[in-house]
Amino acid sequence: MYVLSVTTTPRAFVRTARLAAGCQRIKTALGLHPEIAHERESELPLFDRLISETRYVGEVGLDGATVSAEHYESQKRVFSHILRKCAEADGKILTIHSRRAATDVLDALDRQPGYGKAVLHWFTGSQRELERAITSGCWFSVGSPMLRSDKGRTIVSRIPRDRLLTETDAPFTSKRGEEYSASHVSRAVEGIAALWKTEPTEIGRIVTDNLRRLLG
Repeated sequence: MYVLSVTTTPRAFVRTARLAAGCQRIKTALGLHPEIAHERESELPLFDRLISETRYVGEVGLDGATVSAEHYESQKRVFSHILRKCAEADGKILTIHSRRAATDVLDALDRQPGYGKAVLHWFTGSQRELERAITSGCWFSVGSPMLRSDKGRTIVSRIPRDRLLTETDAPFTSKRGEEYSASHVSRAVEGIAALWKTEPTEIGRIVTDNLRRLLG
C-alpha cells in the first residue's frame, strides 16, 4: 500500500512526518483544515516556511456546513493563501475538502492557475459541480463511507476512471479505539467494482495506474 497522511495544522506537520521517517511508501501532507482555519490562520507563516519540505498539501479547502459558516471568510482567506503559495512553489498535489462549498472551491482553483493537481476528497457536490470539476481536471478520492448513500454512489459511478483514487479518512470514519485496517480500503475497492460492473482486481489496477500518473 501507498499512504498519504494528511495533517490539519502546520504545527502538526513536522511531528507527523517524523512518525513515517524512513518509510518510502508513506508521505505526509502539509495541511490547514477549513473547520479550524479561523483558529489557526496565524500559522500561515509556518505553512509558508514548511511548504518546500513536501510535495503534498492537505487537508485544505472550504467547508460550507452550518457549523462552519460563521468563519467562512477566514476559510476563504486561508485557502486562497495556500493556493497562491502552492503556485509559487511550482505546484503541489493537494487533497481538498469541499463539503457544501464545491463551487467556491472550484472558483478558487480557477483564480490561481499553477497551484498543481487537485484531489477532491469525499466529493459531495451537485451533478453540475461534478461535471465542472471533471472539466477542470480534478481528481477524486473515494472511501467506503462515500458508497453508503445513493448520492455518493451516483457520484462515484460518474467519476472518470482515469482520475479515481482510494482514501480512508481515518480516524474520523472509524470507531474510537478501533484500528483502521487495510480491509477498509478493500471494501471501497469492492464497492467501486460493483458500481462499475467489473472485478476488484481491475479497480486495484486502475487505482495503481492512476497513482503513477498523478505522481508523474
